[in-house]
Parts: sequence; C-alpha cells; structure tokens
Amino acid sequence: MDRDDDGKLVECRELSKVYRQGGVDVAALNGVDLLVGRGEFLALAGPSGSGKTTLLNLIGALDRPTSGQVWVDGRDLGAMSRGELAGLRLRRIGFVFQAYNLIPVLSARENVEFTLELQGVPAVERHRRAAEILDEVGLAELHRRRPHELSGGQQQRVAVARALVAKPALVLADEPTANLDSATGSALLEMMRRMNEERRVTFVFSTHDPMVMHFARRLVHLKDGRVAGDEVRE
Repeated sequence: MDRDDDGKLVECRELSKVYRQGGVDVAALNGVDLLVGRGEFLALAGPSGSGKTTLLNLIGALDRPTSGQVWVDGRDLGAMSRGELAGLRLRRIGFVFQAYNLIPVLSARENVEFTLELQGVPAVERHRRAAEILDEVGLAELHRRRPHELSGGQQQRVAVARALVAKPALVLADEPTANLDSATGSALLEMMRRMNEERRVTFVFSTHDPMVMHFARRLVHLKDGRVAGDEVRE
C-alpha cells in the first residue's frame, strides 16, 4: 500500500538482500531501517562490502530486496510492476553513476535531453531546459562537445545535469567522486549542495570518500550490511 506524504521521501523497513555466490548465500544487507526526509543531503558511508551500493540500488528500484519494504515518494516499490518502477525511475529519481554512463555518440546537451525525450517532452522545451541546467553547472560553452572531448569532472557535471533536468524528487549518486581529483571532486560536491539548497532536491550518496562525508549534512554508517551509526550535522 502507498503512504501519505508526511515529510518522508524514502522509508526502508527491515530491508535484507541475499545474493547467491558460488553456491553460498551472502547477505549484502541485513535488516536495515532507514528514513530519508525531503531535502536531505545524505551520505551512506562504509567500506567495500558494507552494503551501501546495494541499499542505493534498492532505493532506486534497480533491484528488489530479498525481504523487507521500500517506499519512495509515498509508493511501496514491492507492490509496483516493472513498468511502474521504470516510470518512477524516469520521472521521480535521478541517477549519477561512478562511471558517468554518458552516451558516447551524443553531445553534452543531447545527453542531458535524453531523459526528457524519454518522457515525451517537446523538442523546444527539451532544448530550453537542457541549456538552462548546463548553464547552472557551468557547461553552457561546452554543450556541443561529446563525452570524449570533456574532462572527467566535466563529464560528471553533465551526468548531474542529466539527473536534475527532469526535476526529480530524489537524486542517487553512487561514488560520484571516485574518478576525480580532490579539487574537481570538491567543486562537484559544492555544486550539488547548491542544487540541494536552491532546488530542495534530496541527494543520497554512497561513498567511502572522506570528502563526500565532510560535505554531507547527514552521515549513515553501514557495516556488514547493517546500520552502524546515524549522524546529523548542522
């Protein structure tokens, strides 16, 4: 069943995920409870194997839990069909991946427009919104360049622009600074925090980067598939 909007954007209850590896069951998550409010800037932190990327994938409806429930934007993901989940991802969730995941043959502007095209937004409106968001992330002058003509930091800015252009309620970022130097990573995080403040978009990161943890306003520590700490910063 769906839930009324009471300020929560994400709710995870008793969330577990077990993978079968080499004939053995491996628990990536084990009974995780997590609430994420609208407008948060939150990092899921922990070492490799702690479960942070698995949790991010379950929240983003990219995978299904072995047990437990996830609600996003008031909707029970477990009760939704594949088509409904695809629609939720398309319209309510933006994704930023460690490897950028840009389409090589498309320009920066065309990559940003791609989500809007899938949504059926008319071409004139797509062009306007893509130009606006590329200007906000400081890439207006480079909108015709393809990914191989951009630096890693510029490609990640395009990925952030693509995630935000459809005006999602939630942006999920999986190790967004992993392939960037410290100065570029810091500039990217500053930009995303500004977007969070100005647009009130909720950001949830998975990371083991101390710099991302420093920028986060809330830090949820994962260890061995469980929540080991939950720290709110002001």
